[in-house]
Formats: sequence, structure tokens, C-alpha cells
Amino acid sequence: MSAKLPTIADFRRIVVKVGSSLLVDSKAGRVREDWLASLAADIAKLHKAKRDVLVVSSGAIALGRAVLKLPKGPLKLEDSQGAAAVGQIALARTWAEALSRHKIAAGQVLVTLQDTEERRRYLNARSTIERLLAWRSVPVINENDTVATNEIRYGDNDRLAARVATMASADLLVLLSDVDGLYDAPPDKNSKAKRIALVERITPEIEAMAGAAGSELSRGGMQTKIEAGKIATQAGTHMVIASGHVDHPLNAIAKGAACTWFLTAANPVAARKKWIAGSLEPKGVLTIDKGAVAALNSGKSLLPAGVVRVEGAFARGDAVVIRGLDGAEIARGLVAYDAEDAAKIKGRPSSDIPAILGFDGRAEMVHRDHLVVGRS
Repeated sequence: MSAKLPTIADFRRIVVKVGSSLLVDSKAGRVREDWLASLAADIAKLHKAKRDVLVVSSGAIALGRAVLKLPKGPLKLEDSQGAAAVGQIALARTWAEALSRHKIAAGQVLVTLQDTEERRRYLNARSTIERLLAWRSVPVINENDTVATNEIRYGDNDRLAARVATMASADLLVLLSDVDGLYDAPPDKNSKAKRIALVERITPEIEAMAGAAGSELSRGGMQTKIEAGKIATQAGTHMVIASGHVDHPLNAIAKGAACTWFLTAANPVAARKKWIAGSLEPKGVLTIDKGAVAALNSGKSLLPAGVVRVEGAFARGDAVVIRGLDGAEIARGLVAYDAEDAAKIKGRPSSDIPAILGFDGRAEMVHRDHLVVGRS
């Protein structure tokens, strides 16, 4: 293939997915401390280089069943949820201790399927992650297995990691795996299988190469990784699958270790704005004054002070059309307030929001990151 292979140094915001089989020694039932220490050192190196790093970590159920001394084999749903409740405490402590050795604070974020699929909850989760990153913390994210049922869960952290990457506008997703990339045939069954170094586009042929699920502790296989690749690349995030069975796995990727890169032609911001502009049905209209029109055209956010009229029945996170006084469409965006609250604060300075609404809301009616200007 003609495209150049990227390197980790090319990216500013990186999501690292760590599976149970890498983090937990299945025989001993405990965390692989030395390996985790090496990964934490890699994360600290990226952190020091001003990169944003997020971790999507499995392991809560595996650690919980070890603490509770539950028998091996499949668990009933309620047993999995109970094991996760115990294991989440152990998992959070493990990451906090590993990162604290590098003077980095870890923030635990537990999400469910609805948190990434329902826009209002999606924006809440996104805001929490953005705040942690602004504080130079490392968010450690896991599916909330204590409340998720089989019908409303991801069931694997590959796709969850891809959703987190798109939520956080990450430009790279790293899937640390039991294998060092995608092969044209199962490498454990075919000695002539060849690793594919670069996938410029996920085609049906690429999807056909995916295998079945992996180890006892891992619920994902190559098939879920390809699904994750589709989610990530469609949202403007590059992805790499690499072996986690080495110390300093991120540093190994940076030094050119065997892996498979999945490329995207977009970038997270452009992909997100395309989604806002063309994929969402507007639920309302904000009419703005001339000063606000000039502010939006210069790349600024829409403040309540510039809004003169609010129409429609919309909720926070819904798409709205933004029009000038002449009725011409100026922009589209995701609004930060419900219609009722937006109507109360229109035309008022952001400093008045707490007194009007009774809570300290966002300064912007529509933040520039959630705004597409010039759509006609």
C-alpha cells in the first residue's frame, strides 16, 4: 500500500484500550504489576510530551471474581454484576497507584451503552472527560458492568473504546491485543498467515479476515476490533492494533514494532461537524443579532446575550438551526440548554445565568466545538 505508516508521535489525543487478559494474570488472579508499571511509564512519557491520554480498561469482573474466590467458568448475570462491583474498586485503585508514581492523577469514569448513544448523556460524559483532560488527569474508563444487562451493554471494550475515542475527539485509538495485528488468516492455525501492516479502508475483504473470540478472560476477538475500527475511522480517528504481550507496549509501537494501522481520511473535528451539519434533525431555531452573527463568522461560540428568539421544543444536546434577523441560516449546532432554559437566558450576559436558572450553567448557548458555520 502506498500510504505512509503513522507513528504515535503524530497524535495529540490518544485512547489506549487494555484487555483483561493483558492486565490480569488468569492463573494467579491478580494484576500483572510489572507489565502495568511499564505501560504507566509509557503513558507518563506521552503525558509529559503534552499528549492527552485516556485509558479504556477491562478487568473489573476478572479482579472481582479473584477477590471473591468465585469458581472458573461462565458467571450468571447477577454474579458478574456483583463481581464487577468488587472489582471496580480494585481496578480503580490499581490504575490510580500505577499513575500516581508518575505524579499523574487518574479519574474513574464508568459508562453504559446509553451514555454513548443518547445525546444528552453523551454530552455529559464528554464534558466530564474534557474536564479531566484539562486538569491533566488520565481518565480510566470502563463499562459499568454493575448495572448493564446483556440487552443494554457493549459486552466488549473494543467497541466501547472506539465510542470513547469519538466522544473525546481523539485522533488515535490503540487496541493492545493478544496478537500483534490483523492477519490474512488465523496465525495460530496457519503458519503462512501474513500480518497486514496498513489498512487504508475497511472493506468486506478486511472484515472477512476477522477471527472469533480470544482467551477465557477476553470477551472480544478480531471481529470486535474490526467493528471498533469502523466506528473509529468513520469518526476521523486512526486506529492501531498491537501486541500487549511486551513490556512498554506503547513505546514498542513508537519504535516500529509489528502492528496494524487503520487509517482515516477525516479528522475528529471535521467528522464531528459533518455529523452535526448533515446527520442530525434540527429540533429548534435560535435567532441571533448582528453582533452574534459576526462572532460566529469569526470562529467564536454563541453566547446567550446574542440570542433574540428561541423556537421549538428541544433538549440539551439537540441540534438547532441558528438564523440571523433576516431569517438566513447562519449555522447549526448542539445547544447547551433545554428550550425552556434557553428562552429564560436569551439576551442576557452569561454572568446572569446562575441567578436566572438557579444553577451555574454553561457560559455558551452553543459552544464553537459543537457549531458548524456557513451551512446553506
